[in-house]
Amino acid sequence: MSLRRGITFAMGSVLLVSAAQLGMRWSMTRLPSPDLWLTASIDPVAIGVVLSAIVAYALSMLCWLVALRDLPLGRAYSLLSISYALVYLLAASLPLFNETFSLSKTLGVALVILGVIIINSRSVRATELRDAP
Repeated sequence: MSLRRGITFAMGSVLLVSAAQLGMRWSMTRLPSPDLWLTASIDPVAIGVVLSAIVAYALSMLCWLVALRDLPLGRAYSLLSISYALVYLLAASLPLFNETFSLSKTLGVALVILGVIIINSRSVRATELRDAP
């Protein structure tokens, strides 16, 4: 069991799920509402991005499963919160998403990140890591 490997795969999961969220958001702003999917013209690029986002979700889950093998659940699960901050910061920073920064959202994200830091700042004791079979 490797703490470093667990954190690496957990962060890989965070990056993949964040990319998937942003890809789905971008695509859904370019596709018609679901009740028009059979009759309206569909942007093939948007469909490609949705399909890529689904693949990113699947890869994210695989990374997450590997991370859970090496990290205590309480520590690993807190790392998923980073995706909330990452998606907010990227969506508000990149003009193609047309999202805005706000004081309340930014403070909320700062609190989430502070929580992740607090949870993960103490060292992992050997007893917290489950024994490998």
